[in-house]
Amino acid sequence: MTPARPPSHEQMTADLLRPLLRTTWRFFLLAAVCTAPVLAGLVAWATQAYYGFGVTGLGWPVYWGFYITSFVFWIGISHAGTLISAILRLVDAGWRRPVTRCAEAITAFSLIIGAMFPLIHLGRPWLAFWLAPYPSERMLWPNFRSPLVWDFFAINTYLTGSLLFLALPMIPDFATVRDNSTGVRRRIYGVLALGWRGSSAQWHRLETAMAIMAIAIVPVAVSVHTIVSFDFSMAPVPMWQSTIFGPYFVAGAIFSGIAGLIIAMALLRRFLHLEAYLLPLHFDNLGRLLLVMSLLWAYFVFNERLVTYYGNEPSDMAVFWRTQRLSFAPLYWTMVTCNFLVPLVLLGVRRFRTISGCVTASVAVVVGMWLERFLIIVPSLGHKFLPYSHGSYRPTPIEIVIAFSTFAAMALLYVLFTKLVPIISIWEMKAGATADTVRS
Repeated sequence: MTPARPPSHEQMTADLLRPLLRTTWRFFLLAAVCTAPVLAGLVAWATQAYYGFGVTGLGWPVYWGFYITSFVFWIGISHAGTLISAILRLVDAGWRRPVTRCAEAITAFSLIIGAMFPLIHLGRPWLAFWLAPYPSERMLWPNFRSPLVWDFFAINTYLTGSLLFLALPMIPDFATVRDNSTGVRRRIYGVLALGWRGSSAQWHRLETAMAIMAIAIVPVAVSVHTIVSFDFSMAPVPMWQSTIFGPYFVAGAIFSGIAGLIIAMALLRRFLHLEAYLLPLHFDNLGRLLLVMSLLWAYFVFNERLVTYYGNEPSDMAVFWRTQRLSFAPLYWTMVTCNFLVPLVLLGVRRFRTISGCVTASVAVVVGMWLERFLIIVPSLGHKFLPYSHGSYRPTPIEIVIAFSTFAAMALLYVLFTKLVPIISIWEMKAGATADTVRS
């Protein structure tokens, strides 16, 4: 419920620093609940590394399954933050201020989680350094024509830029924590504040650096998921030779990213009591954007299926009917329901576009987008061009535990982050309140 008047600067400081300065038993309980699945996932990964890939359902011809599905999914979720935040900063959308840091944190954490899956997917993860471009004793270098090597470069570039984009606006808030704490906490945040005193020169440098990063990060974010799409479109697999895979993957990434952001904002609003800052307006605006992306996603899916149908290639049509009518049809129509029908009803009708409606639609989208990644990978790999290359895939408990543990890891990272950094930018909120006062 929107307050009658915006909080004062002193009230903003007190409200947004409360999660950092006050620790209750609820924090430790939530951290423990999130840690348990993460530990289970680490045990499952260690089991896989010890016994080999025989403990998974991966095998000829389906060598990609839950792991690569989760990899593409989490890289897509990462577009929630940096891309959305950067665009909103560039257009100077005033309502973005309570949202930006929530989004940027999602980007950093989901990139870290997503980048782990190529390592998990390796039979011998201790050889992952082979992806790095260094000259060996035999002067053998990675194959730079491989899209997998370009994934390595793209993800690391995006992660570096996203962490920098997240860290820059945190400097003034670290100084605020420093000035409102004592003892060891004051010394730690004093170091993190990098000598911030709020002078005009410091503000000018910060704003300039943030503007440069906002401009630079947009093409990097778009290129990352375009490169991920090349892992598919450059492979001779049915229904993967599509010229729309680049924009299709980018649109899907932004779509799932917005849904993840809405869910995170709702949880923060509820558990950190930020009702005065994360307003229905923010959910309404993001809900509208989610609806637009739902319609765009539906267009790309229709376009892909229409071209496949009129092309009428036997191998493509075998996969087509496998997802439309046969074994994968329940998952396919669940995906369409979650990604199109549910958002269309809950977000297209203004009466339903409440906080609860936006969260419900976002949960459906997250489920639907994970299914979409799964349906792109498994049916095509299991039904290649020749009959002798047909096969099936069934995930084992090891894969399921590892995939599920990454959602717990995301929650755990977010819980720890809110304990160390103000999840809503204090200085941006104060700047927005001051600007509103001047305009009024």
